Order: sequence, then C-alpha cells, then structure tokens
Amino acid sequence: MKMSHLVGRRTKDFPRDAELKSHQFLLRGGYIKQLSSGIYSMLPICKKITLKIEAIIRDEMNKIEGQEVLMPVVMPKSIWEESGRYSGIGTEMVRFDDRTGSPHVLGMTHEEAVVHMVRDDVTSYKQLPLMIYQIQTKFRDEKRSRGGLIRVREFTMKDAYSFHQTEDCLGEYYQEVHSSYERIYKRCGLTNVISVESDTGMMGGKVAHEFMYVNACGEDTLILGEKSGYKANKEVASTHFKYDAEDFKDLQEVHTPDKSTIEDVSTLLGLKQTQTGKVVLLTHPEDGKLIVLLLRGDRTMNDIAVKKALMINEIEFAEEDLIKDAGIYPGFGSLLGIDLSKVHLLIDESVVDCPNIVVGANKKDYHVLNFNFKRDLNAGQIGQYSFVQEGDLVIDSDEEVTITRGVEVGNIFQLGTKYSKDMKATYLDNNGKQQNFIMGCYGVGVGRMLACLIEEHHDDYGPKWPISVAPFEVHLCLLDAKKEGIAQRGLDLYKELKAHGVDVIVDDRNEKTGFQFADADLIGAPIRMVISRKTIKNDEFELSLRGSKDKELCSIDSAVEAVKAKIAELKAQI
Repeated sequence: MKMSHLVGRRTKDFPRDAELKSHQFLLRGGYIKQLSSGIYSMLPICKKITLKIEAIIRDEMNKIEGQEVLMPVVMPKSIWEESGRYSGIGTEMVRFDDRTGSPHVLGMTHEEAVVHMVRDDVTSYKQLPLMIYQIQTKFRDEKRSRGGLIRVREFTMKDAYSFHQTEDCLGEYYQEVHSSYERIYKRCGLTNVISVESDTGMMGGKVAHEFMYVNACGEDTLILGEKSGYKANKEVASTHFKYDAEDFKDLQEVHTPDKSTIEDVSTLLGLKQTQTGKVVLLTHPEDGKLIVLLLRGDRTMNDIAVKKALMINEIEFAEEDLIKDAGIYPGFGSLLGIDLSKVHLLIDESVVDCPNIVVGANKKDYHVLNFNFKRDLNAGQIGQYSFVQEGDLVIDSDEEVTITRGVEVGNIFQLGTKYSKDMKATYLDNNGKQQNFIMGCYGVGVGRMLACLIEEHHDDYGPKWPISVAPFEVHLCLLDAKKEGIAQRGLDLYKELKAHGVDVIVDDRNEKTGFQFADADLIGAPIRMVISRKTIKNDEFELSLRGSKDKELCSIDSAVEAVKAKIAELKAQI
C-alpha cells in the first residue's frame, strides 16, 4: 500500500468526547468514521486488522471441528416467537415490518436462526456432535453507546453454536472452546484476559463464562480472589460474611425525627452503616404482590439475583398504596409486625448473622435498635441479593475479594435444551427415540477486541500493534524522497518486500520527516524502515521497532532477509 493512495485521514487533533485511548487513536489514525451514534464505518487499515483477527478466529474454530456458515441479519418474527424471546426482549431489539406487512427483526444474536438451520437437516445421533459458526453483523440498539468500538449498536461478531446428545458431551466441548478462546486472545496479542463466571441473561441456560480484558476502561465489574483463584462478574458473584459474636440485645424503639435514610439514621445514632438494615420494596409483575428485600444498610440490591430467585423477568419499585397495604410505613419500613403472607420475602445473607442492627419501626420518625434476624424474624428466602463490595470474603475463605473493571471480549454458554425444546428441534437417538438437541453457544466481539488491543498496546503517539494483527508488518518511510534517487530506490524496495510476502506500506508522499513519523506512529506498524539522504550514501536503511529508540543500519541489498528475520522474531514472541 502506498500512503498517497490510503483512504483515511490522520490528524493531530484530539477528538472531543473521546475519553478512551482506543477511541481517540481510532479516530485520529483514520481507522473509523462515525456515521451515527454507535455506528461506524471501518476504513481500510481498520478493516485489515479485523480481517487478521477473523483469520485467527477461523483457524481456531476450524481446529475444533467448526463448520462456517452465514445466517441472515434479518429474521422473521415467527422464529423468535417460537423461542419465546420476541416479547421477552425490550427495545434493544429492532423490530420492523417489510413492505408486505410481515414482521421481522434485526439479528442481535442467532440462536433461533441456527436452530431453524439444523432442524429437519440434522436428524440422527450419528451426525452429532457438531458445531456451526459464523462471523456476521449484529445490531443491538444500545441505550448508551460509548468508547468508540467498545460499546456500539452495529458490530461484527463470531458466534458459534454446538449440538450434542448429552450434557457430558456439551461439558467436554465447552472446555475445548474455552481453551480455543484462550489461544485466540494470546495469538492476537491480548494478554490480560481472564475467564469469569457470568449471568446467562437473555441467552438462557445454566452455565456461562465471560472472557474479560481486565482494564479500567471496562464497564463490567469483576470480583476476584487472587489467592483462591475465584473469578466472577459482579452479577453472579457470591461471597460470605463474618461477624464478631455478640449477645442479642433487647429490641428498643428510638426516636429518629425526619431521618428516613440510612445515612441520616446512622449519623444520628453514631453507628456505621454496616450496623443498619433496610428494606427494598418492589412489585411482583405476575401476582402484583409486594416483594420485600431485607439487606444490610450499606448494600445495593442485585436486581438480577432478585429476578432469578423469583423466576421473573422484570421488577419495578412498589407504589405507596401497595406498601401501606402490607403494613409497612414508607421511609421507616421494616418487617416487624407485618403480615408476611401478603409479601414475597427475600433475605440477603448480609443480615442473617449481622448482630443487633437498626431497622425501621414501621412508625413515622422511629427506628428499632438491636434487630437480630434469627431471633426476630427467621423467615423468607435467604440468598445473596446484593452486589459484592469491598470487605466481602471469598466463599470458603477468609480472603477479601478484589474488585476491578473489565471489558467483555467473549462469552460462552451451556444452553441445554432451552431453544431446541421450544422450537421442536429433535433427532433420533440410538434407540430410535426423538430427543431435543443439547446446545452451547460461543461469541467473540471482533471490533471490541480490536479496541482492547489498542488499550493494551499504545504509547502517547499511537497504537503499537502486535505483529499478528497489525495493519502492516512494515512501515517504510522515504525522507527527502525527491533527492538522490531515494524515491525510486524506496519504491523498488517496497515492490521487492511485497513480492516476498511482506505486508508493507510505503510513505511516498515526500512529506517532512516529523509528519511522516507522526503518521507512522498512528498507523502503528511494528517494524519501521527509513531511507534518507544519510543512509542512502552507503546503500543502507535504518531499521527499528515501533516505539523503540534502538535503531540499526542494514544493507538495502539484504533488506528482505533482515526484515523477514525481524518479523519471525516478533511472531515467536506471541
């Protein structure tokens, strides 16, 4: 590629509202161009990187017997109704009617489409197990796109789907995919990736893991036990609580005028917020009853855990009439003295053994001291319904958790028969009986991985691409190109490198040295070659690595050998 013909403008200006380094460099380096909120065009150098990432993904999927297919972006409403997800997914899924009035959706995931693909064609246990994958465009109408390619509405994803006879077979293949993903990230040059337990979300199933690039730019919160090896997304993380033993004290009503918040009450009484309890009041979407969640005063409700416990899809905060009907006084509410048959009662583990805490008195301007769950209530469904926070302990350990941030760059799910059963996809087993397929699904976000590679590999001047995915392996700068035959000698070398399979870009624009080097930094090729009036006198060029001050002079006649040796050296390091 010649720089004079390269589509995409590089700029010194830092784009406004681009907080992440990856977003800044993708815009400044001419990688992407925003078309709409969360929707970007990929320019040539960005597309080259994605193709190299995809080639690595394809290679790894093929190694585990994957068969590549391509499913439509547009799907009819009918198959989503079969699975039951059409009405279960909110406005993030785009729905529309075609010109005949037939309802369709834009694919944000392809479980329904892949089940439709295999049913009637895969009919016998002799065809199993199998895995189908694609690299395809998806559209999810995110409420808040951010960070360039980190969170977008339209994106490219590798999604794979496996079909099995038994849960054991799925479990074994699940581990194969897990190992394959680890190789994908390593080969692409993304090193700080961990696998964490995660919520199955709208995908369904019982077991799921997310592959997280650990970085402060991430939106996901990760809960880690460095000694124990515990790793989970905060949505599903479990911890335990250890309290010093105390004798139960007598309940005592205390006047707390106009103090209805945990902060105000704890300040008034000179207590820590960990010595208080509170109730979160919600409405059950099916029977309309009040949901009461009792948790420690400093904790935050985990709505995902609450919905799982009650097997519901949505929750809303309760209206005052419903709260009062259950005998609870808003702002000073508790579970003391209420009719428990009128509510769904959830008890967060944080309060089960927490001694002598302050709770509401169900009476205006009053709280009660010394509430102890096991003595004063001892009812309800106990579980962890609050998000993990600093000070929590890893399960079966006295180790405090570490809380960090991460970007999800992949996910894997054991779906079981959720989709095959709902969509009546069956095969004949070795006894001639119809059975539902047991399924797994596995996704990798291509654009998001590209952005994370920049977050990991950059300096103040631009990306430092790993050799395996770099848009070009070599950037050849021709300084003072119009003098002393530099342009011709450089272009001859460019053609020679290309003929020997080197992925090279040459700056043939006769721009000033600083301008060329600034553009080269933004393009980020790992190897840089420079021909100048100084080097051409001895038929030499300057060879260096992106971001390194170390340079060596090499003979132009042996340039191909020198460059290919450097490429091999870099590839061996990945």
